[in-house]
Amino acid sequence: MAGKNLDPSSSPRALLGAELRVARERAGLSQAELGEPLFVSGSFIGQLEAGTRRMHIEFARQIDDILDTNGFFVRNCGAAAKSKYPDHFAAAAEAEALATAIREYAPQLIPGLLQTEAYARAVFRAYQPTATKETIDELVTNRLARAALLSDPTTPLLWCVLDEAVLRRQVGSRAIMAEALRHLTSLIEAHRIIVQVLPFTAGAHAALGGPLRLMSFEDAPPLAYVEALGTSQLLDDPATVTHHTLTYDLLTASALSPRESLALIKSVAEDYSHDEHA
Repeated sequence: MAGKNLDPSSSPRALLGAELRVARERAGLSQAELGEPLFVSGSFIGQLEAGTRRMHIEFARQIDDILDTNGFFVRNCGAAAKSKYPDHFAAAAEAEALATAIREYAPQLIPGLLQTEAYARAVFRAYQPTATKETIDELVTNRLARAALLSDPTTPLLWCVLDEAVLRRQVGSRAIMAEALRHLTSLIEAHRIIVQVLPFTAGAHAALGGPLRLMSFEDAPPLAYVEALGTSQLLDDPATVTHHTLTYDLLTASALSPRESLALIKSVAEDYSHDEHA
């Protein structure tokens, strides 16, 4: 193992993961064998190696001891852990950037990747009514930067199920809502995203507990992300991910078809636009 620190300007988490794989294989350990003394699964180690999970300092210390890497992972853990996102969301945002497919259920708000600037600003101002303009500006900038994922015409696959409440809940002004829904329709009509609306008439459904995101990767096991007020969990247990995948499948079965959903989104956007100019 080289004694140099990683260059924090060149995707430090991915580089740290690559170094972990080299050190683990040099020690003759499988992912499961390395995970056992850390009390984590082999898939968790795989996600560290793929860069879809961040390495926390307590793991870095134990890994240095187990792999005899002379403090390498402790020294570089700080650079790999830096994030512009809140702590409870950082791991999910970083994993999202590496995903080949993202499937998301949104019960209240347009997903962050699909928000317009004005809509995002209204959301953050509602979350933090006494924050400075500079704080809100930074939050909005970081959220909009995530949408760069959609600049690739095909990857990642983004499939969203939106509760009808997402369309009906007015965030900001009616003009902001009209713009936000038109932005959604433009992405749908450009065949960049798949969107289904779960109508109120669907009644009780499998995801009444809250939002859900599923992420798939080329070289790492899938993850499920669930969140509540000010907290979240990034889950890799295969049985748990399988359960949440079934939940998402049930949602798509209860939702309107993509064509019907597009028609509804356009209709609601038109209502907002018409009311704004009435």
